[in-house]
Amino acid sequence: MKYNNKVLLSIAISSFSFASCLQAQVGVGEKAPKGSEILFDGSRKMLDEKWTYWDGPRLKATLPIKWFIVNDPVAKGTVVNTNDPAAAGGIYGAADIVTKQKFKDFRLHIEFFISKAGGNSGVYLQNRYEIQVLDGDTTSHGMGAVINETPAPYYAYNGIGKWNAYDINFRAARFKDGKLIEKAKLTMYFNGKKVHKNQMISQVWGGPNSGIDGGNDGGKGITNTPGGLKLQAEGHDVLYRNIWIKSVQLDNGETDF
Repeated sequence: MKYNNKVLLSIAISSFSFASCLQAQVGVGEKAPKGSEILFDGSRKMLDEKWTYWDGPRLKATLPIKWFIVNDPVAKGTVVNTNDPAAAGGIYGAADIVTKQKFKDFRLHIEFFISKAGGNSGVYLQNRYEIQVLDGDTTSHGMGAVINETPAPYYAYNGIGKWNAYDINFRAARFKDGKLIEKAKLTMYFNGKKVHKNQMISQVWGGPNSGIDGGNDGGKGITNTPGGLKLQAEGHDVLYRNIWIKSVQLDNGETDF
């Protein structure tokens, strides 16, 4: 069978698009690729080994971590519930947990489950930049937003009682002679949909109780300090599972994947 040039071009484009989709490897249930670090596998052992409380100015919790392991509400296995007693009433920074390992550029996968309306938490990249986890909020402070800097891609949210996944390629801020020359940026998929592409992040929001550099020049005084992955306790039944990360080198400035 013979094909004309237009048909061959169409096949080539389709094949490329399909290959690109495969390469992205995103969404709920995505397994960690070779070379990744498993940050949470559902076990109490890993929670204690790889995480600790963030020692911020508002810390009220004491070790061992009071987040508790529960059965996955819709699937097999166990997960972690963020509802630490020290954060009752939504006191952010009182019982947030952060990885002991610190990171620069990375590829992250994390899954979350909101049990009730208004459920609130947050995923902090380098313990600085928050990707919001907040049911019901479609503003720039809402679900899936690079907080206060992008609109919430609420259309990609699976909703209450279902697992959701963030897949993120993150490039840390760059410095020369101690001065900031390039801001951090990221590309993010939300439940398999690309929602942010090469999005610059201008600052840390929320003040010193939020994360590293939050108290520096109103959050704009970013420093060249690697940070861990932080998860926020806000006094809500928000669950996490299947968290893995892979250190990468994104020197060319591109985060798209």
